[in-house]
Amino acid sequence: MLGRLRSVVTAAALAAFASPLAAQAPRQTAVLAGGCFWGMQYVFEHVAGVTSVVAGYAGGQAATAEYETVSGGGTGHAESVEITFDPAVVSYETLLDVFFTVAHDPTELNRQGPDVGTQYRSAIFFADTAQQRIAQAVIHRLERSGAFRRPIVTQVVPLPGFYRAEAYHQDYARRHPTDPYIAYNDLPKIPVLKAKFPQLYREPGVLAAASD
Repeated sequence: MLGRLRSVVTAAALAAFASPLAAQAPRQTAVLAGGCFWGMQYVFEHVAGVTSVVAGYAGGQAATAEYETVSGGGTGHAESVEITFDPAVVSYETLLDVFFTVAHDPTELNRQGPDVGTQYRSAIFFADTAQQRIAQAVIHRLERSGAFRRPIVTQVVPLPGFYRAEAYHQDYARRHPTDPYIAYNDLPKIPVLKAKFPQLYREPGVLAAASD
């Protein structure tokens, strides 16, 4: 299955450089949710063309965008990342390919690995109709290819707002590589990124602080 998935993703990723979004503004943003934001942030920090990745919350209200409250699971928020990128280097579609095939498992409903609850759901928060169409097209392509044995459960929903998480969450995986949670759940994603997207991998990665 890995070989088939790699060929599907690689061909799509290369074609995505010609995405209509690439002809627009020099900087764009994508807001994605796929489990704990530590690992999501760590993966996208290593993607060429990404200029910053900020951990935060999306899906709920500003008043409840606080870690202890979101952790209760009743705020509507999902732990998310806001990715700022240069579409001349990496397209929105390619970022979604990384999201689906490296950053998380889009077939897990309201959980990722050991983390359970709606705050860990898989979601694409689109900013406009162009992002919505691309997200739906990527999901359709992956489903037709048989890339996953189970259905993709990723939500594609409008972005109501993104709220930056507390400072101690930013670049957490980079700063705590020996944390057992990071070592087991997040560090193994980097070799997968290098193998599937060698033309996009970069080291060292950008820091969230770059957006401050």
